[in-house]
Amino acid sequence: MKCATTIENELPETTGASELRLPAGLLGFEHIKNYLLITNPGEEPFRWLQVQGDASLAFVVIDPFLVAPEYHPDLPPADVAFLGLATPEDALLYNIVTLHAGQRATVNLKGPIVVNRHTGIGKQVVIANAAQYSVHHPLPLAGVIA
Repeated sequence: MKCATTIENELPETTGASELRLPAGLLGFEHIKNYLLITNPGEEPFRWLQVQGDASLAFVVIDPFLVAPEYHPDLPPADVAFLGLATPEDALLYNIVTLHAGQRATVNLKGPIVVNRHTGIGKQVVIANAAQYSVHHPLPLAGVIA
């Protein structure tokens, strides 16, 4: 998958981007707090979680319910409070996609990025029922990409 944001350092005109703040960063990238969630219609259902101000660092993300319709992440109460989520509808979930050799891709279902849709504040959460899911859940490309 090729993304103009990592090659040309600018967004194509058809791209939509929204700012997200992750006060705790991502696991392994705790020092980075500000991101852009980039949507390019030609790459849907995938999106890019790009470091704001550094187009060379971006993560491919996807709505987990497209990959695993039976996905039911149990968010710890402390994370719900941290994000200020009053109802499940307040939350948006994105999961990081990992591209492997041999054109294989997986999705991390143990650690979704949960965003309060009203504030743009998010956090990568280790779900309470993580034992039920994998960090390497196979991405069924035929079912996700039409």
